[in-house]
Amino acid sequence: MKKNKILEEILNEVDKHPEIMSRREALKYLTMSPLAASVLAGATVGATTASAASSSAKGKIVIVGGGLAGMSTAALIRNTASNLEVTVIEPDPTSVSYQPGQTLVAAGVWDKKDIIYNRDDFVPSGVKLIKGAVTAFDPDNNKVVVDGKEEVSYDHMIVATGLVLNYGGIKGLEGVITSSGADNAVVKQKIGKNGAYSIYFRDGAEDTWKGIQELVAKAKAHTGAEKLQALYTMPATAIKCGGAPMKIMYLTHAHLEKAGVANKVELTFNTAGGALFGIKEYADAITKQFEKRGFKWNFGYNLTEIDTDGKVATFTKTWKEKGEYDEDLEEYAMVTKSQAFPFKYDFIHVTPPMGAPEVVAKSAVGSMQGWVPVEKETLQHATYKNVWSLGDVAALPMGKTGGSARKEYHVVVQNLVAAIEGKALSAKFGGYTVCPLITSLGTVMLAEFDWSKKPTPSFPLDPTQERWIWWLLKVYALKPMTMYGMLSGRA
Repeated sequence: MKKNKILEEILNEVDKHPEIMSRREALKYLTMSPLAASVLAGATVGATTASAASSSAKGKIVIVGGGLAGMSTAALIRNTASNLEVTVIEPDPTSVSYQPGQTLVAAGVWDKKDIIYNRDDFVPSGVKLIKGAVTAFDPDNNKVVVDGKEEVSYDHMIVATGLVLNYGGIKGLEGVITSSGADNAVVKQKIGKNGAYSIYFRDGAEDTWKGIQELVAKAKAHTGAEKLQALYTMPATAIKCGGAPMKIMYLTHAHLEKAGVANKVELTFNTAGGALFGIKEYADAITKQFEKRGFKWNFGYNLTEIDTDGKVATFTKTWKEKGEYDEDLEEYAMVTKSQAFPFKYDFIHVTPPMGAPEVVAKSAVGSMQGWVPVEKETLQHATYKNVWSLGDVAALPMGKTGGSARKEYHVVVQNLVAAIEGKALSAKFGGYTVCPLITSLGTVMLAEFDWSKKPTPSFPLDPTQERWIWWLLKVYALKPMTMYGMLSGRA
């Protein structure tokens, strides 16, 4: 994929929203701005070295999962060592659909059809696709079982299944969604109507836009003294795209403000964590943004139950207190305390608990926590040295974002080829994570960081500031870069 094709795809995105920016304006910016030029270059520069590209490594590689991480890895392997036999196992016919766009669908900026892509259109040349699901892992014998019957053997395996959305982990809800486009009929019995919404699956994102419009209409008609209540939740588990629950809150507020009724709705962010963001500099900036907009927030509040008919969400707050004094240890025992707090709502965005698929979590390649345990820099399995993992399912301290996967898949391929060739694993994942935190209809704070837990901006701009330029990146550039750069193994 040449740069001019990437540019054309970006301009195609611009054409869909002429009310925001014209093609001429975008082209002028994209061709004249050094910053935009560097973004485009980053989408097309090849990542393999001359020696890696000429690798004659041979063997059978099985990739479990054909989403963004898995299919990009397959493409890069083919670009790097064409003698390797690569098989991708993926049951979802739309597995490569652009999940980061679900926030924009929920905000009414995109339609659902704008983010749906067919898996079969992105299978790299020379890669075998098995349209099924792995139902058993047998790493001791280097094989997996597909759909309970077909055995597939390998020399090396890459686990890139993604995670599952466990709505049933909240009392009052039912169902688990295995992928963004999977059957969600059970979940939609309660989510996507009557004030309760969630952007984490495609249908849910589309319903959320309807819910925001309903909230705006309700606010316009509201004449009571008390404000309407909008709640946004963050669970106690790791989640994909950790900024998404805040993004949809910012976007709800933007639509309320646009309609002139922001003063009629109180927006509250309840998080099971102890901070608004894991990196202090970004947490401080978000706190100021919250204060400016009049948002409320509570730490240590985990959504544990919801009554969608009565519109009451119950959060459990947990903390520790001093217990009895231990004379032998000369210290106080710490006792865990908890209390339930009910919140009435008119609108709620539910972020469900998330985890590895059960078939992974309960297998030998999983762990006590469910995720696939890997060495955090090489991404090699902690026990099975011919197993690798990346993306949302990998047990990494941070990095469940598409931007992280963009770094991870280069590390996996380089180290996998090195392992086959009997060389040292020299590629290291530095923990790079990026969160384009949408703060309004037109501004984004581009939060980038790594293992250091400090901001690591790619550009010489204050990363804690909300900027229009990052909106341009988020809405117009990232999808073409992903679909035609990363999924071809070139970004």
